[in-house]
Amino acid sequence: MIRTVFTETFGVRHPLLCGGMTGLGTAGLISAVAEAGALGFLTALTQPTPEALALEIERTRELTDQPFGVNLTILPTIRPVPYEEYRAVIIESGIGVVETAGSNPKPHLEHFKAAGVKVIHKAVSVRHAVKAQALGVDAVSIDGFECAGHPGEDDIGGLVLIAAASRALSIPVIASGGIATGAGLVAALSLGACAANMGTRFMATTEAPIHDNVKQQIVANCERDTTIVFREFGNSARVARNAVSEEIAQISRQPGAAFADVAHLASGARGRERVLAAGAMQDGMWWASQAQGLIEDVDSCENVVNGIIAGAEEIIRDRLPGLLAPASAAI
Repeated sequence: MIRTVFTETFGVRHPLLCGGMTGLGTAGLISAVAEAGALGFLTALTQPTPEALALEIERTRELTDQPFGVNLTILPTIRPVPYEEYRAVIIESGIGVVETAGSNPKPHLEHFKAAGVKVIHKAVSVRHAVKAQALGVDAVSIDGFECAGHPGEDDIGGLVLIAAASRALSIPVIASGGIATGAGLVAALSLGACAANMGTRFMATTEAPIHDNVKQQIVANCERDTTIVFREFGNSARVARNAVSEEIAQISRQPGAAFADVAHLASGARGRERVLAAGAMQDGMWWASQAQGLIEDVDSCENVVNGIIAGAEEIIRDRLPGLLAPASAAI
């Protein structure tokens, strides 16, 4: 058993998280993550209404009595999102921990804190992590450049970013981006983090609510099978490499290109319907991290979590101590 400030603070068995993922953070997956001893997050905005979120929280509780949280991603949208109503459902449902992401969480923090809800904020730079700490969040999940989704514009890999954030912050730091193995967890802990967050690894599980073609593609892909899109529009995003993401990249590089030129290709609804649901792997944009190159099979959440923890314990217990020469052998 690996105990850290994360396991003690959030009351889970293992220092592992499954962060919020649009379309995937639903009761079946998140309850399985919780049962495996990690901390999973339902994705609030995957549910079409606050009332639907309340029902999804109830469904998750029917499947597990272990801790889980809710992700609330705050982003500008064409259609207004009733964030205050989603927040109220989270609080009224007795959720103990929220993962915020996207824009500044300040408008929501006083409400969560007053209700005793712990807040983990996702950040992609040390400066944003420091600001989140000053606002009063309980922990920061720091996303290295390897991550799926939006890694920011600084292009700092986890090896540097996790260590820099751990040095700059006094609150717990959670490592995120490109982690899928016990070795990745040990590396994160050695850099100063108290836990590791994974998304792509949990996509390749039996409980993930996506087409098996997606899971098998993750296993088949290597670390080079992602690409960065939207950089030209100041909103860089790492997605799986396929025909659609390559077309998006090609159009975006043209002089004078605007997001409107690729919006029909980049539609989240298109990716969810054609790829995640139907398994047509070349027909839409879908998110994946460079951790694809480390994922060798599709397995249950329980086996994935147990395997990562066992691998980490073996490294800590057997491999690393063997690197230390006896004091008598020192030159």
